[in-house]
Amino acid sequence: MKSWIEVKKDSDFPIQNLPFGIFSPPKEVIAKHDKAKDILPRVGVAIGEYVLDLLELKKTGVFNALKFDTNVFAKSSLNDFISLGKKTTTAVRARISKLLEERNPELRDDEKTKAKVLHKMKDVQMLLPVEIGDYTDFYSSMEHARNVGTMFRDPANALLPNWKHIPVGYHGRASSIVVSGTSFHRPKGQMKPADSETPVFGPSKQLDFELEMAFIIGKETKLGESVSTKNAEDYIFGMVLFNDWSARDIQQWEYVPLGPFLGKNFCSSVSPWVVTMDALEPFRVAGPKQEPEVLSYLQVAGQKNYDINLEVLINDTSVSKSNFKYMYWNMCQQLAHHTVNGCNVKVGDLMASGTISGPTPESYGSMLELTWKGTKPIKLSDGTERKFINDNDTLTICGFGEKDGIRIGFGEVKGKVLPAK
Repeated sequence: MKSWIEVKKDSDFPIQNLPFGIFSPPKEVIAKHDKAKDILPRVGVAIGEYVLDLLELKKTGVFNALKFDTNVFAKSSLNDFISLGKKTTTAVRARISKLLEERNPELRDDEKTKAKVLHKMKDVQMLLPVEIGDYTDFYSSMEHARNVGTMFRDPANALLPNWKHIPVGYHGRASSIVVSGTSFHRPKGQMKPADSETPVFGPSKQLDFELEMAFIIGKETKLGESVSTKNAEDYIFGMVLFNDWSARDIQQWEYVPLGPFLGKNFCSSVSPWVVTMDALEPFRVAGPKQEPEVLSYLQVAGQKNYDINLEVLINDTSVSKSNFKYMYWNMCQQLAHHTVNGCNVKVGDLMASGTISGPTPESYGSMLELTWKGTKPIKLSDGTERKFINDNDTLTICGFGEKDGIRIGFGEVKGKVLPAK
């Protein structure tokens, strides 16, 4: 399938993708309107280098046959749209796909409507795609867990006894999750240098990124209910790229006995486009064999991992190339474990994978691993070296799946580090 909108071969957003996001219209569009409702953030779909404005598009009546409340397109988050359920959201995406197909003149030949509903992506402001009520971060890459265990504990027993039995996770801070392009200040906190008997306070000296992906909950549960691995996919709307910024020196001092706190909760960055699970269907692959055998509520059938290429750049230098397929614990297992005790989930909740590291050094998903705790600095293209992330560095994560000449991508998640306040 091809679209009448020109889509470059290396674009993340062909007609086979059609991810959803929230955006503010271009300034020239805002300038033409006096009514507040006409300039509100709204729902859009990415196609090539354009954003399809669903709030404007609904005025043409193209969604009338689907019989749902199209006012969901006038919201500042995708939550209400997602809450319509997969049957409706899939039908909306299919209608858009038909509308953009190269042989369909319905919108293609309507110049007046096209001028209203299509905006250049470079001219709009992308916003946080969902209202995140709760955020959970997992620790599901065996290579990452083994590397960290080797560095900080006993190399012979790098994985803790529970790691191969449960998808380890912790409850993070939703309020500090920001959309791609948002800068933040270096965090401050307590640290205990190796040469000091007491802790010191100040800006983190070991600021790090964590290469992650995250899934968005698309269907709520009630308190006391559990989601099985068999039904978990019914509760997952789509995926985003995620960078869980980490202050390693703050984290190392605080994490015993209750885990991450100030070393993690200062900022996390998320990509603006939510790629649906329907679009990712071609990239299913089998996950690694799990030994010992997991308990029955965590067992899965079929291919539950996804072949998604991931890359990390510091400024303009590529420092890591990894893949989401390396995950030991898959999303269905994560959600089943999260809810097995009766914990309820809500639409818009975000669940992150944890750092994604592959089997080779160039596929590690954090500076902690890439520089092996700062002992092997990375040289950037400008000749400077990095042990961790410096002030004024910009970090970018990109990701895409590719099969049979079709590329389904996520765009990017980007963040710049400003000096500590």
